Amino acid sequence: MENHSSNTTFVEIFNHEMNSIPSDFLPIFLLFLCAAGFVGVTIAATHFIGTKRHGSKHNDNFECGLPIVDNARQPISIKYFLTAILFVLFDVEVIFFYPYAVNYKGLGWEGLMAVLIFIGFFLCGFIYIIKKGALDWEQ
Repeated sequence: MENHSSNTTFVEIFNHEMNSIPSDFLPIFLLFLCAAGFVGVTIAATHFIGTKRHGSKHNDNFECGLPIVDNARQPISIKYFLTAILFVLFDVEVIFFYPYAVNYKGLGWEGLMAVLIFIGFFLCGFIYIIKKGALDWEQ
């Protein structure tokens, strides 16, 4: 990034850095072209390489080689979905610890206090879940 003098305004800096020419976007266009080409080649390859047989036996669901026993459209306990959502929620919160772990020396006491507050909120949510019985499977 360029060094700007102290009397340069934000608008001048913004206008200077926003002047771009179409060739600046060439790498993005090439990436998009490669991605679209990969999708097109993959679809064409599956069409030409794939099997051409059709019929009732071929179109049936494959259940790991076992015969189909019952209808798969039975209701599932909400506990499975609740556990999955809680896992994703707490997993994403744990991801926010990574930047602190990388820069903990540079953040000093202020960074430590911010992480401790974050951990406090994290633990409050966990205690709330425990008290509500969201992880009790015997209910």
